[in-house]
Order: sequence, then C-alpha cells, then structure tokens
Amino acid sequence: MEERNQSQRILNAAYKCISTKGYANVSLRDIAEEAGVVLSQLHYYFGSKEGLFTEVIKMMIDKYLEEINEALSIGETAKDKMLSLVKFFKDLLSNNPGLFKLLYDFTGLAMWSSSFNSLLKDLFNDLSKMIEEKILSNSALGDNFKSYSPRAVARMILGAMFGTGIQVILDSNENEILDALNAIQIIFE
Repeated sequence: MEERNQSQRILNAAYKCISTKGYANVSLRDIAEEAGVVLSQLHYYFGSKEGLFTEVIKMMIDKYLEEINEALSIGETAKDKMLSLVKFFKDLLSNNPGLFKLLYDFTGLAMWSSSFNSLLKDLFNDLSKMIEEKILSNSALGDNFKSYSPRAVARMILGAMFGTGIQVILDSNENEILDALNAIQIIFE
C-alpha cells in the first residue's frame, strides 16, 4: 500500500510539474522534489524518464476520456450533446489550460517517440469514436456533411476543437477564438 501511495505521489508531482512548466523545462530532480522523494525512487518505480512520462500520459488520457464521456452523456439530442462537448472544452480552456498544454506537449513528443505515439494515437482514436457514437451515429448531419462518414466528421470536430484550443492558449486575450467553438454546430444545419 505504501509503495502504491509513493508511486501515485510521484505521478501526481510529475503531472503537476509538466503541466505547469512543460516537458522540456522539467527535470527528474524537479519531480522528485515536488513529490518529496529521493531521485532514485523515480527510477525504482518507473525505470526511466520515458517510463514515468508514459504513466503520466496514461493518467492524462484516463482523465480526458472520463470527462469527455461525461460531457457527451449530457443532453438528449445530438445537438445538445455537441453543445455539452463545446461547453466542456470552453470550461477546460478557461479553468484548466494546463491540461491542454500537457496534451499538446505530449503530442509533440509523440512525433518522435513510438511509445508516446501509440498512446496519443489511441487517445485521438478513442475520442473521435466517442464523438461518432454518442453524437453523430444517430443524427442528421447538415447538407454539406451528408457525403462524409460519421468517422470523418468526428475527426474534423476533434481537430477543430483541439486546433482552436491551441489558438486560445497562444492568445488567451482574444475572446473570439474561444467563441469559435460554437461554430461547430454548423454540422447540424
């Protein structure tokens, strides 16, 4: 039990450090200090920096999937569910931009690391599948989208939301960028 608490404390510290400072600016020493453990314990529990960050990615993925699944469970119609998803993204960008920064940081790393690549690829596949199943599979898409598969439209929605998220993080003073998420409703018109 103590080992599980120790490893979870290290994971939480790594998550906090990376989401506030970014992957490139965090050392294992920073994480050990934040967790209140000696550096060797990070290696004991996770083997390497990549092993630790892989577990942080898994923790982040679980959090995203759970919260987005909850957002997609709100409302009766596809449009209601889409509005709930947009509200979730807006709230997250306004209240917890560190989680988005963490996702973007790890997505960049996934371009170069096969283990990170696999995890992030699975996350985006799972998210688009959730959008497809919970919003698009039983809805009437607007005329401009009828010739596309629900999977393709789900990927477009996901890309638009995360792309808008990047813009919000880079220019948080521009309120119109966040409101751009509302335009996603056009798929139902």
